[in-house]
Amino acid sequence: MDPSVASSSPSRPAAFGGGAIIGALGGLIGLGGAEFRLPLLIGLFRFAALEAVILNKAMSLVVVATALPFRVGTISFGTIADHWPVVVNLLAGSLVGAWFGAGWATRLRSETLYKVIALMLVIIAGVLMLGHDANVGQPLLSGAAQLVAGVIAGFAIGIVAALLGVAGGELLIPTLVLLFGADIKLAGSLSLAVSLPTMLVGFTRYSRDQSFSVLGRNKVFLLAMAAGSVVGTFIGGLLLGIVPNVVLLPALAAILLISAWKVWNHK
Repeated sequence: MDPSVASSSPSRPAAFGGGAIIGALGGLIGLGGAEFRLPLLIGLFRFAALEAVILNKAMSLVVVATALPFRVGTISFGTIADHWPVVVNLLAGSLVGAWFGAGWATRLRSETLYKVIALMLVIIAGVLMLGHDANVGQPLLSGAAQLVAGVIAGFAIGIVAALLGVAGGELLIPTLVLLFGADIKLAGSLSLAVSLPTMLVGFTRYSRDQSFSVLGRNKVFLLAMAAGSVVGTFIGGLLLGIVPNVVLLPALAAILLISAWKVWNHK
């Protein structure tokens, strides 16, 4: 796939501001906001589909690497380590899925990748509405059935994370709560522990494609937007609880659906 350069060089204030707004949206629901950032990279900043995914993946890595230490005060590394079988179970699928998804994305025509991204955003909107408020309870499965389901779920999540350049928390958290019966706060930290190596695998696969050069051409933009995303995520976390979920979740799902429509029709 031939890389295409963004039509104009985005300013640092615009990149930081866009990242901050997107980060705040994600922070309001306890996520990094990458699912909102990708349509912005495509629609407003005019990056080609694969370049936007790679940029989004790079920024997601920064946000996740920053978020994990921030959560130590709530969920310690020791507590996360105590649940290593769950992390390994999901990673067994997600690492393979990330490699497969990234390789698939590099082979798709831009027009097809836009359509795939749009469909993925619709799926994320549905999960946001139906799965984000999943209640903690008994795991859906146990034993070998849970192990197999964890690998399959991880594989699917790895593909989505690679194709969108996201951390995958919007899918991982409901999976951890429903399939493994994890507490919602613990699920948030476990999802980061799964996301980081999964994203590194996808990122490594993307580095073999010529479109990876978009990072070198847009270093300032990347750093500015990543910094804005981290600040926005922090602000969104502080505002968490002010806006009721009954209003917030449908609004964010609507943003994703509108974004999906625009990405689908992107030229």
